[in-house]
Amino acid sequence: MKLHFEENLIMAEPRLLDDQLCVAVYNANKRFNRFYMETLKPYNLTFPQYIALCALWENDKQTVNEIGEKLSLDSGTLTPLLRRLEQNGWVKRTRSKSDERQVIVRLSTKAKEQRDEIYQHVTDCQDLLAYDDVTYADSRSAVKDLSNRLASVDEHDLSSLA
Repeated sequence: MKLHFEENLIMAEPRLLDDQLCVAVYNANKRFNRFYMETLKPYNLTFPQYIALCALWENDKQTVNEIGEKLSLDSGTLTPLLRRLEQNGWVKRTRSKSDERQVIVRLSTKAKEQRDEIYQHVTDCQDLLAYDDVTYADSRSAVKDLSNRLASVDEHDLSSLA
């Protein structure tokens, strides 16, 4: 980034859109959403529903809060998502017997039976990206690093720059 001086102030030269990381991530996110919308269409699933199922395929029988922590979704977003999954026969929700405030989410038979087919379909679609294993791992690592760095920035630090 180039700096120039203006009346005793140091001013950063504006970055072009194509040079901004936030724009690259924003555009990739939009394209990923469209990609997964088409990929998951045969199963009548949205991307957030798919990742909720993935969390349950890894560990069935979780509370709404546990799923929310894994997916970084609050209960206001997750509850309607899980309700739609239940209405479409993917999960079953029940109140905990030990704590009525907690809702336990379990996979349905349908979700268990279709897991391998869905995983294979998603993998086949991801193969269209033509990533070799190393590039895939490097890309995933870079995105996780960016996410961790963003998570570590304190709101106080941001407000002190204003």
